[in-house]
Amino acid sequence: MILESAKAVVSGGASGLGRAVAQRIVDTGGQVALLDVNDEAGHAAVEALGERAFYITTDVSNEQQVDAAVAAANERFGGVTLAVNCAGILGAGRVLGRDGPMPGEQFARVIQVNLIGSFLLAKAAAAVMAENPENVEGERGVIVNTASVAAYEGQIGQAAYAASKAGVAGMTLPMAREFARIGVRVVTIAPGLFHTPMMDGMPEHVRESLGQQVPFPSRLGKPDEYAQMVAAVYANPMLNGTTIRLDGAIRMQPK
Repeated sequence: MILESAKAVVSGGASGLGRAVAQRIVDTGGQVALLDVNDEAGHAAVEALGERAFYITTDVSNEQQVDAAVAAANERFGGVTLAVNCAGILGAGRVLGRDGPMPGEQFARVIQVNLIGSFLLAKAAAAVMAENPENVEGERGVIVNTASVAAYEGQIGQAAYAASKAGVAGMTLPMAREFARIGVRVVTIAPGLFHTPMMDGMPEHVRESLGQQVPFPSRLGKPDEYAQMVAAVYANPMLNGTTIRLDGAIRMQPK
């Protein structure tokens, strides 16, 4: 698959990792639909990206909104060849916190956005990708999900987040096996500590301390490095059904 001809939908595309992916797609010559709930950031991103990008207000936990967004991208671009799931929430909190046990609704909300939201976009995108013409490798599309190293080394206070991201990693292989018949690959990227808007609320010394925990390079990951991995996945037909750690060799400690 060639990124310069990509017709992409990117959830969480208004900022952070998703915004970096959108930038790389547009810079390469592709087209991208940004799905997000932050209208201000979404419109600003499209203004910066130019005519090959457009924004659709989309809550990824809402099946009807996701289906409508993918349909809109499909109609505008004449197909969808790449879907990237970057939307997500942290939902940090101890199972047994100072104010008592975590409410089930809090846990469920994280699962709904991070895991079910990824599923909803993946299945909606696969349905329209199945109608694409095959390339020389028999490919019709690529789905890239975002997990986290927390799927493997969730820290105290990350029970909901880690469970949601482990679910994303867990559905990758069965989806890839199922979608093989329609020529759609499914790959998940599990980032480590990256400099995203969630990090901007932290003091500089805290961000530096977090970066120093990464063996090499000893810094926070850059969103464009995530975007580079998306581009590599899209280009390589043998990358399928796996979760790739993008983490500088970090292994998270209990807290």
